[in-house]
Order: sequence, then structure tokens, then C-alpha cells
Amino acid sequence: MAEVHQDTNSAGSDFDLTQFYQIFFEEAGENLDLMEQMLLNLNLETADDEELNGIFRCAHSVKGGAATFGFSDVAELTHQMESLLDRLRRHELQPNSSMVDVLLESADASRSLLARHQAGAEGAGPPTTDLVSRIRSLASGEIPAPKAAVVQVVAPVSVPVTPSAGTVPEQPKALTAVVSADGVRHLEIRISQLDREDQVVALMELFRDIPGLGDIKARPWTAGTPREFEVHTTSSNEDLLDLFAFHVSREQVVIQQVAEEAAQDHALSSSQTGTPLGFGFFDGAPGAPDLLAPAAAAPAAATVASVVSKAALPKTAGAANAATSQPEAATIRVAINKVDQLINLVGELVITQAMLAQNSRALDPALYQQLLTGLTDLDRNTRDLQESVMSIRMIPMSIVFSRFPRMLRDLAGKLGKKVNFVTLGEATELDKGLVEKITDPLTHLVRNSCDHGIEMPADRIKAGKPETGTITLSAAHQGGSIVIEVRDDGKGMSREKILSKAREKGLDVSDAMTDAEVWQLIFAPGFSTAEVVTDVSGRGVGMDVVKRNITSLNGTVEIDSSEGYGMKVSVRLPLTLAIMDGMSIGVGNEVYILPLSSVVESFQVKSDAVSTVGQGAQLVKVRDEYMPVIELEKVFQVSRFDSEKVSDIMVVIEAEGSRVVLLVDELLGQQQVVVKNLESNYRKVPNVSGATILGDGKVALILDTAALVRRSRH
Repeated sequence: MAEVHQDTNSAGSDFDLTQFYQIFFEEAGENLDLMEQMLLNLNLETADDEELNGIFRCAHSVKGGAATFGFSDVAELTHQMESLLDRLRRHELQPNSSMVDVLLESADASRSLLARHQAGAEGAGPPTTDLVSRIRSLASGEIPAPKAAVVQVVAPVSVPVTPSAGTVPEQPKALTAVVSADGVRHLEIRISQLDREDQVVALMELFRDIPGLGDIKARPWTAGTPREFEVHTTSSNEDLLDLFAFHVSREQVVIQQVAEEAAQDHALSSSQTGTPLGFGFFDGAPGAPDLLAPAAAAPAAATVASVVSKAALPKTAGAANAATSQPEAATIRVAINKVDQLINLVGELVITQAMLAQNSRALDPALYQQLLTGLTDLDRNTRDLQESVMSIRMIPMSIVFSRFPRMLRDLAGKLGKKVNFVTLGEATELDKGLVEKITDPLTHLVRNSCDHGIEMPADRIKAGKPETGTITLSAAHQGGSIVIEVRDDGKGMSREKILSKAREKGLDVSDAMTDAEVWQLIFAPGFSTAEVVTDVSGRGVGMDVVKRNITSLNGTVEIDSSEGYGMKVSVRLPLTLAIMDGMSIGVGNEVYILPLSSVVESFQVKSDAVSTVGQGAQLVKVRDEYMPVIELEKVFQVSRFDSEKVSDIMVVIEAEGSRVVLLVDELLGQQQVVVKNLESNYRKVPNVSGATILGDGKVALILDTAALVRRSRH
């Protein structure tokens, strides 16, 4: 037996659970985020079974995973959470705001504990004793919460469970095994809700791929019933459950020790009770779990390693069909560095394709028809590939928006305000890199709207407004950009107060300034109109950081406000920072790239069409509208070999709501360009947002159209 025990341990030790830690941490984070979202949306008066079951499933999934990986602190906290949630979904308790608060706090604490484990921190984590005590206090009532409720339910479907008279004991940690002389155990394994063939194949392949695990044979199966397998192995039941846990839930699995002489008829009798060893698990008998204890105590009887699955419990008529199948996985997890590497390779492919296209222009179409046709196909396929790869990095704005309801709930409660939060355009997609960088500025803007924009309920009623204020966060595509707006129906900003504060700070201001110019003053470093300093910033505190962060992303921020009616902050960002469509223009011997999304039109003019006004500024009339003219030759000090050459092509560009005309020598064409960061490779250059490599290997500067428009204003 000593040898058998050693073999069992070695088989288990070959399977390292740490390789699945990252998957668990990501899924646990998603479950906690989903639980938080559902708690925030929970209607305490009309909470239905599906809402409560959904919240319970999230806590249950985190607890199950934490227990599997040995994170006992997380498992204990989430165990208490699901105890409270189980009483709620059984309608033994009525949900209230205190319960929501403690569950939200527990979710935050679980994140902290998981973050410690993920970082490999040692020692005691944040204390959770107070949280556990509060949860138990809320869960206690006239009808005590059944201990077994937390382990009776499996996550896949939401079904109200009828409490049984008995209780289900905790899943055994160690199981008595009856082994044959050679140390091989003959087991019968039943798995409920296993309807997908790919899961069956995966389980079978475990025994083929792991040396020394043993062999497995599937028994005939009828749809709607548990799957049955015969297994010969030297591994312990706990090792098998750990292996199966990555394909099916542990709670779906029932393991039975089968005597060799009884294996032929697929049944094993119980000498003490005379009950079939199914224990009524698959016949829907609610009192069956009570039989686990005597069965496990009998040395000759079967040893069962399971908790009751949902398939075993009584179902309501509406949920009967929900448990028959599980959706197939529609996504895969890929490390972001792999996606970045793929995007970089596609960028190099775009550059190579541009080089081939440029070098092929001199070829005779009649002699090289097949080659040119292939290059045309390469151009089309490269563009399609680039769009597909870029879409991988695009994620919906709902990822950002989802974090604000909780923040606003806590902030409004702290300030004593009533706020309704509205989101629009959550499906609008933005590059992942931009999403990560825009989150902090948006958080600051939303907090300011709640703190400084929305008035106290009594003040709103005096002003003839509803006592509940509204903050709206919206996102929408406009051309090649995304526009994100934060709006509130609060008191807006006071023009006089801002001008007065600006004069105190010694800023050069005048009463003749337009409203738009006045609102821009709050972006000055340290500028604030808040009369009382609190731990929640008044509008203006840190707004210079907000603008600087947005500007660093080639974005812009604009403010519109009406005193007494509210305020709107608009943030405009490019959709991506990697590859863009551009127009190549020539000035002297230099080539520049204009973002195609900013180009409105181009035309050829005579020199006498340009008018010179005060201080040497130039204007050109385009369809009854006068536009400023910018000579790129002078802006970038381009040297000419032909000094008599005069630029006569004008390109109209639009940015920040204004239009200007660029004076250039020639239009070279339209192409996709790979954006390279000039600042990280060289230094910041005025009026330039980046650089790219052309088909002939030369470097071309990408013009910052917004900076050129601002230049024309000054």
C-alpha cells in the first residue's frame, strides 16, 4: 500500500495548478465586476429570482475557484456572501440597502485579497472579520440560513431550490479508497449537465495525455441524463476532481468506488441502507444528501465525492429547459503583448506593400500585367488584414462606463445628493490603449460633475428643478474620431466667478473675452472656484492634468456651460494610434502626411486670389467664406532649389470645429501609413503629431492639424 500511496501522490504532483492562476484571477475579476453591476442595478422593491440568482452565481463562482486554488481568505468571505445571497434568492429575507452596501464592500475586499495573491504577497491580508460579522448579522433572522445551501447549487442556470429537511455536509477533503492488490481503483464517475461532446472528448483526453493517470471508458448515454464513465486509476478522488474542474464544475461530479464483482451490472448496493447508490441524486429526491454521511463511513460501501448538482434538484417549470445545455465559448484569452506584436508586424507589412506599390509605378502594364494584378490584390488584402487586426484591439466604451455607477453611488451618498446616471453609446469602440489612458480623465470629470455641478436636493427644488440631478456620459463616432461627452444639469459655471478668480491669480483676462475663452481658464494649473476644499475636488482642481493627458493622446477637450442649467465637457480622440489613412503632400523636396479624416477638399488657385490682411496674415475666399491661409513652406522652413516656384495648390483641413487652408506644391496621393511616435524616438516637434516610413524608406512627418488650426487663430 505504501507504493500505491506514493504513486498516487506523484501522479497528482505532476499536475501544477499554478499554471491556471492567471485565468482564475481574470475570471474572478470579471465575476466581481458583474456582481457589482447587478447589485447597483438591483431594484430592492421588485427584485426577481433571475437577478438574485445571477448575483449568487458570481459569488459562487469566485468561491469555488478560490477554494480550488487554496485562497482560503477569499473563499471564506465569498462563502459568507453567498450565504446571505442564498437566503435572499429563497425569499427568506427582503433585500435592503444595507445588504447591498456590505456586498459591495465585500466585493472590494475580495479584489484586494485576490490582488495580493496575484502579486505573490505573503503574510496576513486586509482584515475581513468585520465584514464577515456584518454579513452574518444581516443573514440571521427568524429562519436561520441553512448551512448547506451554499454548496447545493451549481452556476450554469438559475433555478429556485426547495430547501430540504436535512443539510448537506461540506465536501470531504480526503476520501476512503478501496483498492485492489495492484493498487488500481475501479471507479464509477457520473457527471450531470454534460451535454457537449467537446467536453466529453476533453475529459477522455486527460487520461490519454497524462502518464500514469489510468484509463477511462464511457458508458452508453441517453440525452437528458448524467454521463457515466468507468475509470481505473491509482489517483485519489481529490486529484481527479482537480483535473475535472477545468472542464466541468466540481459540483457536477459524483465519484463512486465500485467493487470489481459489481462492475458488470453498473450498480452497487449499500449494505447498511439497501438504497441504490444513486442516493436519489438523479431522481430528484431532495432529502438524499443526508445519506452521504453513513455511506462514507461504511468501509465496504461506495465512497461518494460530490455535492448536489442542479440537475438533481427540483426545478420550476420555467427553468426545466434552461439546464439542458451550456453555450459554447465564443471568445479566447490572448495576452495583449501578442496582439501588439501582431499589430507591429502588420504595420511593417503595410510599409513593405507601399514600397512595392511605389516601385511598380514605373513598370510597363502590358509587360507586367500579372505582377501588377498581384500587387493590386496585395494592396486590397493588406488593407483588409489591417482593419481586421486593428478591430482586435478595439473594445467597447462600456468597459469604461461600467465603473462609474458604483463610484457615483458612493459619492452621491457621501455628499447627500441624488443623482441619476445615464450612459449613451456604450457599444462605441475605441482602441484599448486609448481606453486605458482616457479612464482617469473621465473619472475626474464625472466626479466634478457630481461634486461641483449637481446641487443639493433642497437647492434644486428651490431652483425649480427635480431634486434628482442627471449626469450623462455619452460616446459617438464622428469621422475618424470618437467624441466623449460628460453632461450634467447642475448649476453650471459662473463667468464672473471665474474671471474674478483669474484676476486673483494674476492671469491676463478682460470682460471682453468670449464665453469659450473664459471656460478655457479653468485648465490653468491649480485653478479652482471651489469655496471649500474637500477630499472631492472642486471643478477646476486637476483640470490642467485632464487636458494635458487628453492632448498627449492627440485629442482635444472643449467646455460649454450655461449658468443655472448645466455644463458639458467634450473630449475628442482619434480612434487608434497605430495605423491611419493619410494624404501625402509635397512641399519643395519634403513629403508630409495629412490625416485623411481632417481633409475637406483641395483646389488650385492663382496667386491673386489670396488677400493679405493686417500683420501679414493671408486669407482666401472659398465659396463666400474667408479662411486663413498657412504656408507650410514657411512653417517648416523648407529650402528650395527653385526659388521662383510658387505654391498654388490649397488643401482645406478641419479640426476643433474650424477650417484653414494649407498652401502646398503638389498632392502625391492617398495611402495607409504606420504611425511612429516621434517624441519617444526623437523629441516633441511643434505642429507634428508623429512620423511614418514611406515606400522608398524616407521618413515623412505627420502634421498635427489641430495645432495648425490653433496657430491660425493666433
